[in-house]
This record gives sequence, structure tokens and C-alpha cells, in this order.
Amino acid sequence: MNAPLCRGRRDVIARILAAALSGAVAPIAGAAESGLARTDWQAIRKVIKLQLAALRAGDGERAFSYASPGIQARFGDAATFLALVRGAYAALLEARYSEFLDGAFSDGVAVQPLRLIAADNTVQVALYTLEKQRGLWRINGCRLAPSKVQAA
Repeated sequence: MNAPLCRGRRDVIARILAAALSGAVAPIAGAAESGLARTDWQAIRKVIKLQLAALRAGDGERAFSYASPGIQARFGDAATFLALVRGAYAALLEARYSEFLDGAFSDGVAVQPLRLIAADNTVQVALYTLEKQRGLWRINGCRLAPSKVQAA
């Protein structure tokens, strides 16, 4: 699910990841994100939620439909995509709790962090990159990063 990123986008993602892992990024409630309208952030979170629900239900076709054309071309079909997610992104599927953190928008790409808390209270952050395709937000990548933070 990782898409190639230009240097500027990598810098934005690195700053968001550092903030998320340090706990400096607030949950969405009351947060003021810049660069996009509130309705865009709501649409971004909705597409992530819908894809996660499809993945957890084992509906590879539906999950794959939320991916950007570039991701779809890279993986070719829903079965390959689903197999990758189950293998390399199990934390997304197994989290006992998740919450959206403040996102960022740069160079036409939205970066939406999602804090994941596992059954053993370990914390990871999933950094989703999204781009707008024909008026709809589509997931263009996801990176998982461990955190030293332990959930209560």
C-alpha cells in the first residue's frame, strides 16, 4: 500500500509521524486542520473507515474499490491487495481501538494519521495518503509505524 513519494511529501509525512508518535497530535474532536475543508476531512475519514470495514469483513473487491487508480494498477486485483493487507498490515485489522488524529494537506495529497491500539495495548500509527480522483478521495498508500507509547 506504500506509494512512491516525492521528497516534499515524505517530509510532511515524517513531521506528522513524529508528532503522532510523540502524542503531540490531537484526536479529531476540536482539532483545526488546515489546507482542506472540514467536509473533505470527513470524506477522507469515511473512505478509510469504509475500506477498513471491507477489509475486516474479508470483502477484497469493496476494499480495493477505495484504492487510488495507481494502487489498483500496482496490485492488479482485489485478491492480491487483500493478501498484502492481511500479511503486512494486520495491525489495521486487529486493532481493538482506533482514532483519527489531525491530518495535513500538501501538494495535492492528504495525509491522515490513524492511531491503532492493539489488544496488548501497544500503539501504532497508520499514515494514510489520499488523493482526490474525479471528485472522490481515494487511498493512495499507508505506512505503519510503531510507537513507544503504551495505551492504558
